[in-house]
Amino acid sequence: MNKKILVGIISGSASDKPVVDKITQILNDFNIPWEYNVFSAHRTPKKCASYVNEADNRGIKVLIGVAGLAAALPGVMAAHTLLPVIGVPCSGGPLQGEDALHSIVQMPPGIPVATVGIGNGKNAGYLAAHILALTDVHIKEKLVEYRKSLGDD
Repeated sequence: MNKKILVGIISGSASDKPVVDKITQILNDFNIPWEYNVFSAHRTPKKCASYVNEADNRGIKVLIGVAGLAAALPGVMAAHTLLPVIGVPCSGGPLQGEDALHSIVQMPPGIPVATVGIGNGKNAGYLAAHILALTDVHIKEKLVEYRKSLGDD
């Protein structure tokens, strides 16, 4: 695929890949070029920050952070960029993702992270498509067709 990458996806662990697969399924459905990396906010913070700092200059328009437990990753991503960041909390641990959800959704004022439901990678993909549709007529047309397919004529 030679198209310019528009969405950068980072997960904190390779074990989050099933949620990432839900995201990439939607992005593929809308022909949105993406890339995926595993960078931990805790174990590889310099790699994570470097990737996010360079994303805008590389033409990436939306970042998605997938994380469980303490789920600091999306917030760390947002701290290093003005690009929109979508956080996807993963289920797991004793609280089954409730801790991850609260960690992502409770960002301090001025450093927002859009947040979808626990494990809801599909909505992260759809939200990224909606953001990109603001400036890409082809993605917008695909979203219009998708919405029509939902059946409310």
